[in-house]
Amino acid sequence: MIMPTYEILIDGKPQKVEITRNNEKGFTAKVNDKIISVELQTDTTDTEKGFPITVAGKTYQVRVPKIDLAKTCQMEVEEVAFKVEVKTSTQKTALTVAEPALITPARRITKKQFAEGSVTAPMTGKIVSVKVKKNDQVKANQVLCIIEAMKMENEINAPKAGTISEINVSEGSPVNEGDVLFVIC
Repeated sequence: MIMPTYEILIDGKPQKVEITRNNEKGFTAKVNDKIISVELQTDTTDTEKGFPITVAGKTYQVRVPKIDLAKTCQMEVEEVAFKVEVKTSTQKTALTVAEPALITPARRITKKQFAEGSVTAPMTGKIVSVKVKKNDQVKANQVLCIIEAMKMENEINAPKAGTISEINVSEGSPVNEGDVLFVIC
């Protein structure tokens, strides 16, 4: 399973964060080598209005008025404001005993690692449906999957004809802009 690792500055203090998805609403966050359980308390997360999350058994109201990962953004937890800046995102492979079968996190790569035939997420969202299987033959502009973002469904089409050699998402999995969804050979 691929786990994203982030270097985050919170009010200027560096934090190393690794995220692992346990199920549709549950995550394990490793923050500076301390393991914390995190669970979303709702199916929808309106970052501007706020949403509840449970961290290590305690529920907090979180609000992020405007998200721009290229810049410092403001985050509020229980109405206390923090400046948050995501410095880096890297990948590392982790061995797990059991991985959830329904939720597969998308693989994030940098531009230098961009593989020929990769189909990436144009936006952050949630995979509503996957229309192809591994080894399927696809035509250019054929719908590969549908991503829900900001309550709108967006079709992701094949940029070229070929064979699906890799699928990195499943229905219900979250994706970030730039995540590799499929590889077409």
